[in-house]
Amino acid sequence: MEGTIIKGIGGFYYVDVDGEVIECKARGKFRNEKVSPIVGDKVKITLENGKGAIEEIKERSNMLIRPLVANVTQAFVVFAIKKPDLNMDLLNKFLLLCEYNHIEAIVVFNKCDLITEEEKEHYNELLKKAHYNVIFVEGKSGKNLDKLKELMKDNITVFCGPSGVGKSTISNKLVGRELMETGEISEKLKRGKHTTRHSELIESDHGFLVDTPGFSNLDLSFLKEEEVKDYIRDFHDFEGGCKFTSCAHVSEPKCAVKDAVEEGKISRERYEFYLDVLEEVKNRRNKR
Repeated sequence: MEGTIIKGIGGFYYVDVDGEVIECKARGKFRNEKVSPIVGDKVKITLENGKGAIEEIKERSNMLIRPLVANVTQAFVVFAIKKPDLNMDLLNKFLLLCEYNHIEAIVVFNKCDLITEEEKEHYNELLKKAHYNVIFVEGKSGKNLDKLKELMKDNITVFCGPSGVGKSTISNKLVGRELMETGEISEKLKRGKHTTRHSELIESDHGFLVDTPGFSNLDLSFLKEEEVKDYIRDFHDFEGGCKFTSCAHVSEPKCAVKDAVEEGKISRERYEFYLDVLEEVKNRRNKR
């Protein structure tokens, strides 16, 4: 049988097989191969006397470290435009990390009752130009959360974004029960010395939601200079048009990406973010 690991605790793995959850142990061969099953893994299992055994771990499409989970297919990147004010550079960092991890990013702007239609239109256009889907929601009232539910079908979805933007409120409403702690409780838990959170997949409308926020580390210094441009989605349409195949889109002549910025086809804000990340990666490398 084949299924998805939805929880792992104390050496036992709980595998969802067509809606039925089977408790399994991993075969000893994985320990010998120094491979451990993790939440999100697609696995083959066998049943003997009602007990399950994991026989094979399918190849992973990706693996996040914090939270520790495999095969995440999409991220709801949650930000508020007001309270707190939108930090566009931070949003772009989350989008870059999604690209790096081969995860489809959906930009979710919460607290949309606090902004004007003109502001909505501005950010919608900015991100659509970069080929991102944008959804405006109100977590407290539940407005437009049905659109997120629709997108969750057949996906393993992780939430990411800064604190205070309403990730917990939205995720709790989507699954109809308390998953992530909200407000002060979560701040106190984060400070607790012995607090351990295990990743878990919660089934919701034929998809899974990761029961811990994603991407707690936004340090981009692990990137190589020459690959940063590969994770800026709006560059892809113009990459083949540069004079040099190895064009970094910085100071080279006849650069299609820079031309697209001048023509307004790529947002100047996104391009300047790219230059800042290049600088950050370069500086970190020089300090080593």
